[in-house]
Amino acid sequence: MKLFNLTSLLFASALIMYGCGKGGDTVETSEAEEVAQATGTTVSLDTNNSKVNWRGYKPTGQHFGIIPITGGEIALEGDAITAGSFTFDITKLEIHDMEAGSENHGKLFGHLQSPDFFDTSNHPEAKFEITGVEPFSAGSIEDQEQFQTENTPKSASEVAPENPTHWISGNLTMRGTTKNIKFPASVSINDGKVAAKAGFNIDRTEWGLSYNDESNALDKAKDQFIYNTVSVNFDIQTN
Repeated sequence: MKLFNLTSLLFASALIMYGCGKGGDTVETSEAEEVAQATGTTVSLDTNNSKVNWRGYKPTGQHFGIIPITGGEIALEGDAITAGSFTFDITKLEIHDMEAGSENHGKLFGHLQSPDFFDTSNHPEAKFEITGVEPFSAGSIEDQEQFQTENTPKSASEVAPENPTHWISGNLTMRGTTKNIKFPASVSINDGKVAAKAGFNIDRTEWGLSYNDESNALDKAKDQFIYNTVSVNFDIQTN
């Protein structure tokens, strides 16, 4: 069985700093790593039952929804994941906290598609590619401080899956920018089928989604900013 050693990823460089100088509650983020080479058997993702959940925060509220996964595959050697990747379609992003077809829904959808955020006219898809896998026992989830409001982003431990089994690292590409992230996941493999759940926070500005950047808020008491932290959940099933 082939597992990839992730110890070269430096914990000290992983904390994303936000405007007031304290650590943001986000995953380890570093420059892109070499993508893992597949060995063993390859299975395709069940796109009907796989999805990416997202949740964004601002002091006055939250928005959340899903992004459809359009394709992908995972390589298995015995009971070990050796490689894998999947793509998701930002142009079909769904907003679940607003009524579809309403004026506010349309405004938010258009804004998220615009150059202020995902710039989907130039970058319609995002992609995740595994660079390594290791047992969850090799690390721990650390919660960091966030600026406190009525809608402070959920902590890393709150969004993480119950009973994580692995740490997974991979290159996440959005808006033409690729960064390597490392997060906890709960993975089960039965009869050659994979079911995996992961939950983590990212700093959206690492990928150029910098509209109303929290760190640029001159007076946070006015609540005129959007948290840089976005919560992401992967729910992956294979055929």
